[in-house]
Amino acid sequence: MGLGVSLFLIAVGAILTWAVTATASGIDVQAVGVILMIVGLLGFVLSLLFWSSWGGFHRSVVYHDGAAPAPRRGYRRTVVEHDDAAPPAL
Repeated sequence: MGLGVSLFLIAVGAILTWAVTATASGIDVQAVGVILMIVGLLGFVLSLLFWSSWGGFHRSVVYHDGAAPAPRRGYRRTVVEHDDAAPPAL
């Protein structure tokens, strides 16, 4: 579930909880709204927590020995080469 679906569930749940005044036999519309808001909120929080695992945040990895492992999917790799020799004299 993504952020958009989570926000949609929260919105539908809020509408069912506070804006709908109709009653139906055998179902409590307000309880369904609260359940939808809770599920949407959990999905929103989980989406934010796992955002970095599918590439939402930038992660730079610096390798000094030149033997870098293959990059994982979703991560950008920045390799910085270091030359230990002294700079040429002018």
